Amino acid sequence: MKGTRPLDNDEIRRVSTSFTGTFAVRNRGLFMLGVSTGGRISELLSLTIGDVYQNGKPVTDLLFEKSIVKGGEVSRAVPVNRDGRLAIDDLIAWHRQHYPNTDPNRPLFPSRHNSGTVPMHRQTAHDILKKAFIAAGLNGKLATHSLRKSFAQRVYNKSGDIYLVQELLGHKNISTTQKYLGVNYADARAAVEAIAIMSESDRKHKMSSSRK
Repeated sequence: MKGTRPLDNDEIRRVSTSFTGTFAVRNRGLFMLGVSTGGRISELLSLTIGDVYQNGKPVTDLLFEKSIVKGGEVSRAVPVNRDGRLAIDDLIAWHRQHYPNTDPNRPLFPSRHNSGTVPMHRQTAHDILKKAFIAAGLNGKLATHSLRKSFAQRVYNKSGDIYLVQELLGHKNISTTQKYLGVNYADARAAVEAIAIMSESDRKHKMSSSRK
């Protein structure tokens, strides 16, 4: 979504602890895989158990098949880091608790309805994540695309390699990747905060004077 901002590491931690209820593990898994692999929300919701869990363990490389990639141009593989692998482990445990088996063809992020045979709807994912952002006390323009932007920005901050980010996001043109990246948002926030000149004591003094 145009204009959505990425989340920094602290914000990601806060959001990850804000999910509650019966489907908290499912919803947290969606969030963590999003910020760990950079998948589009449509790609994430198209994943099955078999895509992420093979030979009794989480995959170390996640393949987004051509059939689910936007535009159907090319498949792409993305390494799955520790956060992503832990999320997959939790998701598999959750599936085992709620369904008779871990059928590799079952949607990884099933709808509440239809006995887990239908994936979560995109609007549902948007509503779930929006609620989590609010519960975590975040503000600004945040939406499902913030997960993909967070992945892109964090990889770029760590590597400084825009072509690596392009490859991982599956962008055809580097100009598209450039639009995803900006200054480090945490650094931007710190810099803006640093130029503030009013202290808390200044504010209290001003409030006290206005009441006289």
